[in-house]
Amino acid sequence: MTPLDIRDGAAPTGGTPREPASFRAAVDAMGTATVHPRIELAPIRPPQRLAPFSYALGAEVVHPDTPSVPTDSEGDAFGRLILLHDPDGDETWNGVFRLVAYIQADIDAALAADPLLPEVAWSWLVDSLESRGEPFTALGGTVTATSSVRYGDIAGPPRAHQLELRASWTATTTEMRRHVEAFCEVLAFAAGLPPAGVTHLRPESYTRTDRP
Repeated sequence: MTPLDIRDGAAPTGGTPREPASFRAAVDAMGTATVHPRIELAPIRPPQRLAPFSYALGAEVVHPDTPSVPTDSEGDAFGRLILLHDPDGDETWNGVFRLVAYIQADIDAALAADPLLPEVAWSWLVDSLESRGEPFTALGGTVTATSSVRYGDIAGPPRAHQLELRASWTATTTEMRRHVEAFCEVLAFAAGLPPAGVTHLRPESYTRTDRP
């Protein structure tokens, strides 16, 4: 991917006038991540009160036949990754950098009903982070599978099922590139994307349960 402009989406909060060099280095590193070609990353407005400094990326799975994913389309998958920095450290973080992730993806009914889905989805995140060898601590979060039924004049499929993953962890260095790549890998898993460079000949037969 093309390195992102760190001025878009990076913001000092709490009235602090100058960003520390370590925070700028961490944001720069996030912009060098290489992710699945069908995942589009862009800076978004970060939260303003969680830490003295914050930066956020929005991620969206783009449909192959459209430039972007409509908000109410079937098969949506998107997320956000927020970098929080407190130069004085935070006791609950056990460090000075905290990453907060959120992922939401439409899933099929069979997968939504699988009682092992939360454990499998959480293992995607743990394995993606651990496989990259970049140290982290204090990982925690939740996985939720939801189902909804639409009534009346509301656009979209009559029944919808979604997977939501919320997590946060502490990065021990400013090398954030691998954290972004791990986050995007989980998004790709949740969306059922094939590995980069692989095309499914019969996409209708592919389900997320095909993945290990």
